[in-house]
Amino acid sequence: MEDKNLVCKDCGKDFVFTVREQEFYKEKGFDNDPVRCAACRKIRKQQKNSYNGGGFGRKNRY
Repeated sequence: MEDKNLVCKDCGKDFVFTVREQEFYKEKGFDNDPVRCAACRKIRKQQKNSYNGGGFGRKNRY
């Protein structure tokens, strides 16, 4: 197995999907390579978490 050079679907920049990351994905059962670079994944995760604060999330029940 070798490092893979991929292109982020959000920002269009190249990023490296390392052998170690590939092994982690395989261990977790993920079939697809990542489509976003680490920076864009972080931004997307923050955006997703901010949407969950609208009063209907698990933390806000009873």
